[in-house]
Amino acid sequence: MQESLSLDLPEPGGPAAGPLDGAAHRSGTDHPAGTPLAERLRPQSVDDVVGQDHLLGPGQPLRVAFESGQPHSMILWGPPGVGKTTLARLMARAFDAQFIAISAVLGGVKDIREAVDQAQLARRVGRRTIVFVDEVHRFNKAQQDAFLPHVESGLFTFIGATTENPSFEVNAALLSRATVHVLRAMDEPAMNQLLDKGAAALAGPALTPAARTRLIAYADGDARRVLNTYETLVAMLRGHEEIDEPLLEKALGEQLRRYDKGGDQFYDTISALHKSVRGSDPDAALYWFVRMVDGGVDPRYIVRRLIRMASEDIGLADPRALRMALDAAETYERLGSPEGELTLAQCVIYLAIAPKSNAAYTAYKAVRAWVKQDTTRPVPMHLRNAPTKLMKQLGHGDGYRYAHDEPGGVAAGERYFPDGMPAQSFYQPVARGLEIKIGERLAHLRSLLGDERAPDQATGDASSD
Repeated sequence: MQESLSLDLPEPGGPAAGPLDGAAHRSGTDHPAGTPLAERLRPQSVDDVVGQDHLLGPGQPLRVAFESGQPHSMILWGPPGVGKTTLARLMARAFDAQFIAISAVLGGVKDIREAVDQAQLARRVGRRTIVFVDEVHRFNKAQQDAFLPHVESGLFTFIGATTENPSFEVNAALLSRATVHVLRAMDEPAMNQLLDKGAAALAGPALTPAARTRLIAYADGDARRVLNTYETLVAMLRGHEEIDEPLLEKALGEQLRRYDKGGDQFYDTISALHKSVRGSDPDAALYWFVRMVDGGVDPRYIVRRLIRMASEDIGLADPRALRMALDAAETYERLGSPEGELTLAQCVIYLAIAPKSNAAYTAYKAVRAWVKQDTTRPVPMHLRNAPTKLMKQLGHGDGYRYAHDEPGGVAAGERYFPDGMPAQSFYQPVARGLEIKIGERLAHLRSLLGDERAPDQATGDASSD
């Protein structure tokens, strides 16, 4: 859905209408009643922007873009409430360009066509156009491709905003024509500046240091959230001279900190948990686990990942890890939250301190890669099943040696790979945990089989826990 802006075009040679003209873009002192605080405090110049110094500081990429006089197409990637829309509007103002905003959530190809028509009208009178697409990752490939010819021709400058990784969500063709600028969540100093601006605008009760810290944590780097929540608090607690932490908790109730359950923050946090377990740091692993639970992630998703970790990163170095993860899943199903979360925490700690081996995981991937590139080799006759008289007459199972009847339960010298395929050592135990013993046993077995696999290949590295 395209933002409703009048196309206030100047006569040739006449003064240009400002790109932020109209009720939707009034200054901070001229807003309709009921306009949220965050909108009233929206920066009116690049110097008013709080945070994003890595992009807007002296000599930094976006600052240079503002000062160059030449706008360029870009993707603004960052979490909610960090100024993506604000920067797009400020760029239109800086370059005296017509600003057309399209919501990818509500809009479609019709809105793109209308934007093209307006940009063509503006170009006839010598005016630039900036087309801003919010949540650009919501547009499908065909919709994103519709911008390409007009970006290439210079009809308009394209600015897309997204909370998702553009490498995955934006078409490569469009991505190649735009510079990606990564915006960061607001840090604590920036959030404090915003709260100071909000307090000055509302003349409301002050926040104690503890309450301020708690509110900033609650907002989780989202400038819009911290300002609008503060405005709500001021309206609710107008009669109080000061807002302390207990009063803040009472006003906010059981609301949780923002957690992006479907975006990069979600996957980054589960990645941090997985890597902390793999890195054998139980304290860090427990921290990331609690962050996810505190943020509202379904513990059933977490336990599925724990089961994966037990197989991928611990494997046969400690087979009890997989059983621990499965028991944790079963216990959680019986107890639910919050009681069952303690069992999951116990599992996280156990997985982190367990000896690590990815030998089984590596072997599995190696076999998949081999099978994918290899021909479909027939099963050797001695290994084939022979449940019928005809199959036995055809030689199925001929020469098969029943291992249980052999000394030590091993048919020494027998071969189990397809005919003509070299014997492979896909599984290489590491010298950690139970795999130390497994490696010794495997070396012995491979020597009995008498094939070309070197007996010492199974010993892995020389390190041990």
